[in-house]
Amino acid sequence: MSEHGTSESTMRAVTQDTYGGPDVLKVIETARPVALPTEVLVRVVAAGVNPVDDKTRAGGGMAGVLGDPPFILGWDVSGVVEEVGFGVHTLNVGDAVFGMPWFPRQAGGYAEYVAAPSRQFARKPASVSYAEAAAVPLAALTAWQILVDAARVEPGQRVLVHAAAGGVGHFAVQIAKHLGAYVIGTARVDKHAWLRELGADQVVDYTTVRFEDEISDVDVVVDLVGDGHDATSHRSLNVLTAGGMLIAVPGGVSDELAGAAEIRGVRARPFLVEPDGTALARIAELIDKGVVRVEVSDVLPLEQAGEAHRRLATGRTRGKIVLRVADL
Repeated sequence: MSEHGTSESTMRAVTQDTYGGPDVLKVIETARPVALPTEVLVRVVAAGVNPVDDKTRAGGGMAGVLGDPPFILGWDVSGVVEEVGFGVHTLNVGDAVFGMPWFPRQAGGYAEYVAAPSRQFARKPASVSYAEAAAVPLAALTAWQILVDAARVEPGQRVLVHAAAGGVGHFAVQIAKHLGAYVIGTARVDKHAWLRELGADQVVDYTTVRFEDEISDVDVVVDLVGDGHDATSHRSLNVLTAGGMLIAVPGGVSDELAGAAEIRGVRARPFLVEPDGTALARIAELIDKGVVRVEVSDVLPLEQAGEAHRRLATGRTRGKIVLRVADL
């Protein structure tokens, strides 16, 4: 038996029986997953909390993919490889790893163990803690895939990041800067000095001015807010240069937004992140070199997943919230 009373075939996990507020989240004992061929079983030390978790718990987000409850939320994990399945060549038992497995299908990150394809993980950056590593995968992969794969940002381009102080935003600022861009961020004034430390060349307080009055000639807008809040996506079209690109993350691209973009001679694209161990390994290198910093606002025990969701819903977090699943 473990120190929490679970056996070698069971584990603690956070689940929910119905959609609803943070209070529907509860800790249970459930079957431990098994690593199939080409998979690894990871003993989770820390799990990242993301806006998609909050939305899915309430019946939005990835609820349509997961189906009706019960299910186990969480896609960001860091931990130690406990077992390797047949055909795994890149990882070994005892390796410290991090990843965003299975997204958007259930990964079950809010749990003591996760089993997933080995190539959806990468070795944990040596210079950061497990809690910091758990804050990285979904947010940093989102920023990386937007800027590197979708927008193909080049040196000298102007990149605007909305919600620059958030989980994805603070990585987007740093990665855009690493790619040689002139980086502009929108954030409350108390986050401005920190964002400049991360590499932002210009920061706009969206609470006191209309960002479109302060910003122009942007090549790429990373919109992490969406039209659901003050028509941010539509307004962002006005700051793009001819042929520029808006990547609309929450809410995607409506027919109306697509039409407005076409009229203005710019592009609007929706986005969804996908598992990518190779990109995670590159991000880990940047973290270990000090090029990318990880910001964790709170670390809470697994039992306080509901409280983590409440804090996330305020929209005022700097960086990421993480659940501590085990102590190492």
